[in-house]
Amino acid sequence: MNIQEYIASGILEMYVLGDVTPEEAMEVEKLASVHEEIRTEIDEISNALQQYAAAQTAAPHPAIKPFLIATIDYMERMQNGEQPAFPPVLNTDSKMENYSQWINRPDMVIGSDFQEMKAKIIGYTPEVITAIVWIKTMAPHEVHDNEFEKFLILEGTCDIIFGDKKHSLKAGDYFSIPLHTEHHLIVTSSIPCKAILQRIAA
Repeated sequence: MNIQEYIASGILEMYVLGDVTPEEAMEVEKLASVHEEIRTEIDEISNALQQYAAAQTAAPHPAIKPFLIATIDYMERMQNGEQPAFPPVLNTDSKMENYSQWINRPDMVIGSDFQEMKAKIIGYTPEVITAIVWIKTMAPHEVHDNEFEKFLILEGTCDIIFGDKKHSLKAGDYFSIPLHTEHHLIVTSSIPCKAILQRIAA
């Protein structure tokens, strides 16, 4: 058998991808046990495929994990007897005291597991999700095409940048993100920025 022709046939790529018959797999493994060139080629193909897969994998948005944890926490609270709540919709007249029954709850705290972002859902309907969020340094770029995002700052300060505009916010300030607008948030205080965050279906 011509080993170079065997390597060039494509069978080793198919073997690494798991796209060979059991008989073909046995043949490859038998030849690899005897021929160093085949073992080397299999290693190189495996490494190349791993590097390609890593390059094509998009990192999940940093907000996904904290909101997934918040959703699980909210569902567990409901199962344990907490009654659904319907916090008021945020608007230009919203005040921190409108949300005091949630802000002052002993379980609505940042906790020792806080790293970069944390969320605690305080109200849910198919149209509106309301949460208390804590952000340590920043919330990365995102765009909302199907929901309005609104904030009421509770503690700390931050800059919300959207398009070519920047809004500096402090405790008590309200802000609404326009649809289809890329934006991100940078915390400007020494403490995490704490806010009521509301997402409303467009």
